[in-house]
Amino acid sequence: MKRIKQLSKHLINQIAAGEVIERPASVVKELTENSIDAGAKRISIEITNDCRNIRVADNGSGIHPDDIMLAFSNHATSKIINDEDLFDIHTLGFRGEALASIISISKLTCTTRTKDFENGTKVICENSEVKKVETGCAVGTIMDVKDLFYNLPARLKFLRNPNTEFSYIQEIVQSLALINIGTAFELKKNGKTVLKTTGQNDLSQTVKEIFSFDVAQNLKPVLKTDEISHLKISGLVSKPDFTRSSKKNYHLYINSRSVKCPVIQKAIDMVYKTLISNGKYPFVILNVEIPPQDIDVNVHPTKKEVRYKNTNQIFNFIRSGVEGGLINYTEQPETPPKNENVVEFVKPNNDVKIDRKDDTMYVSDIFMRQIEDEVPRTFVEQKSIPIKTEPVKTEPEENIIGQYKNTYILIEKEEGLEIVDQHIAEERYIYEKLKSEKQVASQILFISDVVEVSTSDMAIIKEHIKKFEQFGYEIEILNDTELIFRKVPLLIAKVPPKDIIADILENIEGDIDRLEEKILITTSCKASVKAGEKLSMWQMQEIIKKWRTTKMPYTCPHGRPISHIIPHKELAGFFQRQN
Repeated sequence: MKRIKQLSKHLINQIAAGEVIERPASVVKELTENSIDAGAKRISIEITNDCRNIRVADNGSGIHPDDIMLAFSNHATSKIINDEDLFDIHTLGFRGEALASIISISKLTCTTRTKDFENGTKVICENSEVKKVETGCAVGTIMDVKDLFYNLPARLKFLRNPNTEFSYIQEIVQSLALINIGTAFELKKNGKTVLKTTGQNDLSQTVKEIFSFDVAQNLKPVLKTDEISHLKISGLVSKPDFTRSSKKNYHLYINSRSVKCPVIQKAIDMVYKTLISNGKYPFVILNVEIPPQDIDVNVHPTKKEVRYKNTNQIFNFIRSGVEGGLINYTEQPETPPKNENVVEFVKPNNDVKIDRKDDTMYVSDIFMRQIEDEVPRTFVEQKSIPIKTEPVKTEPEENIIGQYKNTYILIEKEEGLEIVDQHIAEERYIYEKLKSEKQVASQILFISDVVEVSTSDMAIIKEHIKKFEQFGYEIEILNDTELIFRKVPLLIAKVPPKDIIADILENIEGDIDRLEEKILITTSCKASVKAGEKLSMWQMQEIIKKWRTTKMPYTCPHGRPISHIIPHKELAGFFQRQN
């Protein structure tokens, strides 16, 4: 074994650079974050020479001439001073490793000036050696990196093709621009501007500038504050009918620092689990503000990982914040009914409402719950209850044109033609209604077919039979493979029991996670009007009116979109009309 000796300063920096500087994008990240920490309001990034030349210029505070030499030495920083500062970090950088690492693997020239000096300082760095001279320049800093990895040919060999490496750079700049919306960013590749923001301090505007107007108009604001715990979450999340095929558009931040956090991702996924299809993901830009002493960002050199003092609290706060952003708070104004053939029925000591049009009587859900234990359902259907003819206040009616293929409800809107899937619109309403009820109304089945299931499915049913009861089911186990239903939710009393249990078990597919959710989804689906079913105008009005009141009116619990609007301008344009 060879004798032990001290490594040279240059070799130490190169080893450290392996942790901090993985690729050209790492250099862009470190230098641009330094510009942000310096208070820059304009940052320009220029990339040339197959991503091996990087120039970052800013109008920030600059570096004091007496500190410039120290800035390029290892573990030198202005951002922390003592042990306590590690748990009270308010900047993006704090380790003091980036500049020392960069100059060990590239040729770097730094030009900088603070507002207190008429002249600036130019520093030339190569092979970890630093030389400085006085120069004229504007307030701010320019970092000019040349020939990245020139002295590490092995590292060059592992770089991807220049287009791929630039895509990593672009992602870094996008991420920084989305959270620093008061700073104008410009990214150039070989002299051509690829990304540019105006720094108007408006997140929606920044989204338009980086992505598109279409993306921006499909996002909803999120804002939630907990004054006691000093927590805040803000940003934008996409409507459930606007999805992506990967989590690439999860832009997540903690105290304005980009992070890859499974806790935040899990909270987001939980909110969207019954709103979007499997394999689809939302577009998310979220910043969680947490007291620095309640998190640890000093976990990894990239500072992408964090630890929380109270993980459960953070998870629940994020989940409720995202859910609040998606909820439809729109309230419909009350107006008098449009016709006189809506009447109110009365049961002794309880006012209940039944709407009647033509020769068909429709009984409200509230009414059915009130009388289900006292009056047989057939008695209600036979119209044997006394009435009083006071008008009932209703919601304003939709301008419904009719049905298409007995499946889609067509609605004339000011902005265009809205097409609504009747089955999943009602399914969303019933799902939310059942989920909000403490006790689901049940219907006793005097006759029920014997339902056969596998022994493994029976084991699941036996173990979780209380959860079935919670949602209106009473199941009697006959043996290891047979059961019968004694009660089912009132909404699906006419559905054959074997179809109910088959759908629930198919939804479970051996995975009992979120069993309550799966029971609810199956119940809602079975209780809803079916595709291909002809509806009267009144029935269509009822479905749309109830659907409009839901908190999440975008998709059904399976994640399928409920409605689609064809803009009037699009229709007019097709027929070559001006309006």
